[in-house]
Amino acid sequence: MSGKSAREERRDERLQAESQGEQQDRRKRLLQIGAGAIFIAVVVVAVLIVISAGNSGSGGDTNLEDVGLVKEKLNGIPQSGLLLGDPRATVTLYEFGDLQCPVCKAFSEQIVPEVIESQVRTGEAKIEFRNFTIISQESIPAGAAAIAAGKQGKGWNYLELFYRNQGKEASGYVTDEFLEEIAKGAGVPDIAKWQKDRESKQVVEEVEATTKEAERLGFTGTPSFAVEGPASKGKETLGTPGEAGAIEEAIEEAS
Repeated sequence: MSGKSAREERRDERLQAESQGEQQDRRKRLLQIGAGAIFIAVVVVAVLIVISAGNSGSGGDTNLEDVGLVKEKLNGIPQSGLLLGDPRATVTLYEFGDLQCPVCKAFSEQIVPEVIESQVRTGEAKIEFRNFTIISQESIPAGAAAIAAGKQGKGWNYLELFYRNQGKEASGYVTDEFLEEIAKGAGVPDIAKWQKDRESKQVVEEVEATTKEAERLGFTGTPSFAVEGPASKGKETLGTPGEAGAIEEAIEEAS
């Protein structure tokens, strides 16, 4: 009897030790998740700070800023329509945005550039901008103007330059004069053709179609991202990642 009791005692001790180990592992996982949540919160605050700083300066007028910077940033990367990168790249990152959106502006300056340099410029992926016009009616002609610029190989120049000269949302700054000045600054070679294209029914319908696509994908805010590649199941939605690393990881997983 005493031998059996000893064995049972040892078994109980072993089970207790294993249970304690499992609890420690669980606590460790919870701490990791908690740390991740804190990190995301910090990122969100940082983005809001960037937005606040961006809105405190000038914008929404024809005295354009960062024309040379945008040109330098995109130099050497192929463009077709609103697609940036090697068209043969097997992974496509989709960005659904509104040109009036201040958070989109923050992403264009702080997060997307990292992805462009690390994976788009290198040919690992390409990125395509699609209009998701949710701010106001002014977003529609802004989006159409970008598409028209894309028809002349300057779509991403237009997007980036617009963001860097963005005014206060729904304030009426998106005028014909402003849009044309952005086109000139972006290097659109044929302004007359651009004017005609941006007002065409086909281009306006494209803006409306991509907005509906974003809604079908379940997006409710901008910017929202999706990725598609050989290892993905169609367009896989990413929502609004808080850091470039999350987007880069999604691209790698879709490869």
